[in-house]
Amino acid sequence: MEKDVKKEPVSLPGAALNPRLVLVGHPNVGKSKIFTMLTGEYVIVSNYPGTTIEVRCGQTAELDCCVLDTPGLAGVVPRSEEERVTLQTLLTQDVGAVLQVGDAQNLPRTLLLTMALIDADVPMVLDLNIADEAEKKGYVIDTARLSKSLGIPVVLTVATQGKGRRELIDALRKPARSPLRISYDPRVEESASEIAALLPRYPVSGRAVALTLLSGDLSLVDDLLGKGTPESRAVRDIVGRTQARVLEPLSRIILEARMALVERLIRECVTHQSGKGFRSSFAHELDRFSTHPLGGALLMLGILYVIYEFVGVFTAGMVVDFVQEVVFGQWLLPPIVESLARFPYPLVRDFLVGPYGQITMGITYSIAIVFPTVTAFYIVFSFLEDTGYLPRLEVMINRLFALIGLNGKAIIPIVLGFGCGTMAAVVTRILETRRERIIATLILALGIPCAPQMGLILGMFARIGFMALLLFVALLALQLMATGWLASKLLPGQTPAFITELPPYRLPELRNVAGKTAYRSYWFVREVIPWFLLGTALLFVADRAGGLDELKRLLNPVVTGFLNLPSLTTEGFILGVLRREYVAAFFFDMYGRGLLDNLQAFVATMVMTLFVPCVSNTFVIIKERGVLVGTGIIVFVFVYAIAAGGVLNAVLRTLHVTF
Repeated sequence: MEKDVKKEPVSLPGAALNPRLVLVGHPNVGKSKIFTMLTGEYVIVSNYPGTTIEVRCGQTAELDCCVLDTPGLAGVVPRSEEERVTLQTLLTQDVGAVLQVGDAQNLPRTLLLTMALIDADVPMVLDLNIADEAEKKGYVIDTARLSKSLGIPVVLTVATQGKGRRELIDALRKPARSPLRISYDPRVEESASEIAALLPRYPVSGRAVALTLLSGDLSLVDDLLGKGTPESRAVRDIVGRTQARVLEPLSRIILEARMALVERLIRECVTHQSGKGFRSSFAHELDRFSTHPLGGALLMLGILYVIYEFVGVFTAGMVVDFVQEVVFGQWLLPPIVESLARFPYPLVRDFLVGPYGQITMGITYSIAIVFPTVTAFYIVFSFLEDTGYLPRLEVMINRLFALIGLNGKAIIPIVLGFGCGTMAAVVTRILETRRERIIATLILALGIPCAPQMGLILGMFARIGFMALLLFVALLALQLMATGWLASKLLPGQTPAFITELPPYRLPELRNVAGKTAYRSYWFVREVIPWFLLGTALLFVADRAGGLDELKRLLNPVVTGFLNLPSLTTEGFILGVLRREYVAAFFFDMYGRGLLDNLQAFVATMVMTLFVPCVSNTFVIIKERGVLVGTGIIVFVFVYAIAAGGVLNAVLRTLHVTF
């Protein structure tokens, strides 16, 4: 069975720093950017929800406190694991103050969350971020009047440009508890008081927790009070009794009371300048086009072609050829090999510059072949993140994902899987049901290539041809859809409804794109290159001990017979267990040296893409999904990859397909 999510208090660094400043806000409001602005600690900032799935802790010398960046809240009542993490943080941490980061363009939604935080009775500051775009749309916010009405400091910021930082720091030095008290239906107030009396002591108001329990599903009661406890049964009884006394759902009654106050505040504190705020017809048509099934598919195909040209043709072709053949082949390796040729210890010499040498293979593969392609892919990936295109992709693909038991929200871990499969497996926590998380994990493990692997795949097909790439993508997508559909039929449960808010299209800031690319490239150098060196060392040891030839002999019936690939590809598959990008670099190098023809390269690339995840991803899958489900996924992927490769080879050769 899948491993249950622990409900223990969040353990964070910086525990000695009190009070703690907790950042809270909806997804896609620039909360993580504000965190970076306050602490100076870089985190990935993207123009779509789901990038923060756990609490980050940083320190700011100006405020002498620990700053906690929590996952985005889509609503007042937590529906996903990331939202429950935020609730858990507020209930278990020593909350000194709350900084709500909101979207200045969407005050109704922002202030609705403010009302819930006011009920929590904690010192707080309201930061209305993205103020520049609100101004372009003609919104004029009287922050002084809004601050007086709410009884808390209110500031405007543009986090991407660092504007408003000084005002925000000054406001955070004097957070305030709002004197506002929202009046709810007397029956709701009575029940909230009863529930609050049954709750343990929290850093926030018991009344606020009680209102959340009245607004949410009953599973939230078990999360907070324990399943089957006397307190849990009593709260369930109060909720059921109260709901029976009113005609509307309790959540709607609470929402309407808060919304009435929000509407009054907006009327008093916000004006709209005529002649501004109308979206251009181009932006409107682009929105319609990018979310339409046909138009969205054409746009996605166009984006794929641009990625193919930039990452595959230009980077993996021209740049990698120059680095591999000129920089390494002519400038760096010859003098190193020549100087070590006179080294008195052959074993050490071969370990460094032999056929499986740390320098000639490990460093050359990772730096000359993989690093340029992964950097190019990170540039494109970061650019797409910041444009606002990915939320449109969620909407477009929602109907397609419904066929495999997922909704559009699942595109977030899937897209992140093209960056790093290990992180994507963790991000599946944002999906609401266990069924969705298992299906998404299966798809990620089976056929979503990580950034280095994707870059090398594009480089391979830049030489084979773009039509071959389209066939590859179509076959891969068909297999993933079929596998997901079958899994959705075998796993019980329903697909949750999908609701999302589309942020405006934005021109990405080059500084942000460059920062994310540099951060991710640094991660690659720090985390991945050691695996390349380890894999090369294992090949060296296996070759010296004679185990490599024996392993080739054992696997030859499958590799050379069933898959019709050269015996040398066995080494690549062995390395693929450690890191997927290693096998991609291995096959890329083989193809470049003429050791694979186009058809073999096509089959090898398909098997490599469907092959088992790298060892770190495997461990995370087992940790997230539990030993039984996680191991089952890995075993299935291994068997399926070999079987699919053999069938593909037989079909292509039977049909005499050439590229």
